Amino acid sequence: MTHRVRYRCSACGNLTRFDVVTSQRTRAFHHFSVGGDLEIEEEEVLDARVEAVTCRWCGASGETIEVIPREQAG
Repeated sequence: MTHRVRYRCSACGNLTRFDVVTSQRTRAFHHFSVGGDLEIEEEEVLDARVEAVTCRWCGASGETIEVIPREQAG
């Protein structure tokens, strides 16, 4: 999943380390070998949602975490 945003913790100023919980719905081609080993190919993300973002430095979350559009993040 390609992220189009960055995060900033307004509590400590962190811009680089976050725990991000996401849920996503995908479509993928499952290719099983004759021996039963699975290789997932051509995976496409149909829907993805960020559920929570927590600052790795100070543990802040919720409204303390700012979403910065990537163009502004520089």
